[in-house]
Amino acid sequence: MSILDSNLYIYVLIPLLVFFARVADVSLGTLRIIFISRGKRNLAPILGFVEVFIWITVVSQIVSHAHNIIAYLAYAAGFAAGNYVGMYIEDKLAIGTQIIRLIVQNESFPLTQNLHDAGYGVTCVPGQGTTGPVTLVYTIVRRKDVAKVIDIIHKTHPNAFLTIEDLRSTQAGVFPAASTSDNGQFFPRKFK
Repeated sequence: MSILDSNLYIYVLIPLLVFFARVADVSLGTLRIIFISRGKRNLAPILGFVEVFIWITVVSQIVSHAHNIIAYLAYAAGFAAGNYVGMYIEDKLAIGTQIIRLIVQNESFPLTQNLHDAGYGVTCVPGQGTTGPVTLVYTIVRRKDVAKVIDIIHKTHPNAFLTIEDLRSTQAGVFPAASTSDNGQFFPRKFK
């Protein structure tokens, strides 16, 4: 009896292979979709190729051992875990830019000054809210800087109403210079 016919292979190794392969291919698929939606289309075809290659390899193993319910469960569990892992990786990569929109009542100058002092570009527009005058404050930041900006907002103007939205692309703007903690990559304060 060969290793390929043994119970260890059919009930342990195949399900483990299927699970980890599904985690890998679904994670790649999740990243591929996110990259496409963020305008990073050069990487998407490569991820798609690897994703489908892994998927077809796993399906061939499932079909050849179709009598094994454990492999089916591993396939489903790998799919679920792969979605989570893909989103986790994408969150850690923090690729892209976001716009933060604020509606500020009362004096907005301390907030805008603190954002400027931190190196963020700010655009202010006067407006009228239901209870009186407001200032609309816009700032565009890299995703990895959103937490820092929100911290500045909460410390300076805790009652500000804010929304955050992904941007597909930016053409020019003021961004803080990257620190050396950004893997040695330095970005100019102003992109053109």
